[in-house]
Formats: sequence, C-alpha cells, structure tokens
Amino acid sequence: MPQFHVYPAIDIRGGKCVRLLQGDYDQETVYGDSPFDMAKSFVEKGATWVHMVDLDGAKAGQPVNHEAVMKAARDLDAAIQVGGGIRTREDIIQYLDAGVDRVILGSAAISDPAFVQAMLQEFGGERIAIGIDARDGYVATHGWLETSTVKAEELGRTLAAHGAETFIMTDISRDGMLTGPNVEAIAALAKVTGKNVIASGGVSELSDLTELKEKCRDGVSGAIVGKAIYTGRIDVTTALQEVQGPC
Repeated sequence: MPQFHVYPAIDIRGGKCVRLLQGDYDQETVYGDSPFDMAKSFVEKGATWVHMVDLDGAKAGQPVNHEAVMKAARDLDAAIQVGGGIRTREDIIQYLDAGVDRVILGSAAISDPAFVQAMLQEFGGERIAIGIDARDGYVATHGWLETSTVKAEELGRTLAAHGAETFIMTDISRDGMLTGPNVEAIAALAKVTGKNVIASGGVSELSDLTELKEKCRDGVSGAIVGKAIYTGRIDVTTALQEVQGPC
C-alpha cells in the first residue's frame, strides 16, 4: 500500500541549520548550530526520513557541508535524503557509501541531462531523486538563482521515461512563506509522470499536510516541512502521528 511520509527539513549553510526566504541567501534565519543535533531531535520524535540540503553546495556546484550529512546517515536510525551541489558520479557515490538513502539531483537535470539519465540507470530511481524547483511553472536552477525555459511537467515526463521514480517539487514562490503548498501543481506532476512526488515549499500547518495526503493515491507520496517546524506552527511528533502512514 502506498505510504505518505513527512520529511523534516534541515538546510545547512556555513555549518549551521538555517532557513532562507524564497531561496534568497540574503534572507537567512539561523535555527541551530548543529545540523546533526537537529536531525537527531527529529529522529527522536519519530521521523523515519530526514531531508537535508547543502545550501553552500547548491551555490558552489559541489558538496560543501557533506560531512554533517554523512554523520547523520552513519549515526542516526532514519533514512536520509540529501540535495545541494551534487554534480558528479563521485559526489553520489560518496553519499551512498556513507549510508545516505537518496541523493537529489536538481540543476544537473537541466544543465547535464545525459549525466542525470546515466545516474538513474546506474543507481536506480530508488536512490536518485529528481528535484524540480519551479518558478511560475518553469524549472529554476543553481540554488534558484537562474530560471530555465523548461517547464516542470515536461522535465518530469522526460526523466520518468528514463527511470526516475521520485520527484521533489518545490514552488519557489511559496518556499519559506508559510502560505500553503501548491497542491494542484504537485498533483499535476504526479499525474503527468505516474511517479511519486514529494511536496516542498509553503507547508504552514497540519491541514496542509492533510490536504496533500488526500492526493496520496494520485502519487503525492510525502511532504517536506521546514520553517513551519522551526517557528512552532507544526509539531513534528503530531504530524508524524496524525499524517504519516498508509494512504
């Protein structure tokens, strides 16, 4: 039976746990000095997955805060998915060998589609997730600093044909804004691809998670929750107990 997962999010910049507003590196709030301790607290509250993003890596085009991610993968009893600056086969192997369960490829899906397709073929759609960050329906790349001319649904359809099984859909206009997720766009991507889509951006309260879970049988398989947790609008334990589970 399909499952819906809640993914507490940890964004790492300068070795700290932070949140950005709409991906703007100039609008940062620091929520903790240790990403590992934050991840550990989520796991202790019952999280089975933790979503980690290397913001410095996304900007630099190569992993920067990978040690913090790999420590979480090695030492915590939860599955870890990571994105940010992963551009080479060696980057992927480094994470997978450390115990990371799922590696997210984002900008490379636009800048180097042949690479992404090769990695899907080599490692499989269970280990390689495709991060689609959309602004007005078009894919944004390089830490959201650039917007491409490729439509999100078009990219999803293409990569699904090459073996992608999981997409992470972020509506940049809603990220960090606590205005609710773009449920229609997320469900549309799931419908177009026929694959699992994890919602990211805008989740502000428990009802948002409930609304997303209602699309679970359509392929919406989970939601990433960041700012709403850090500001106390969503309690991790409650979300896991009330929303996570079978469709």
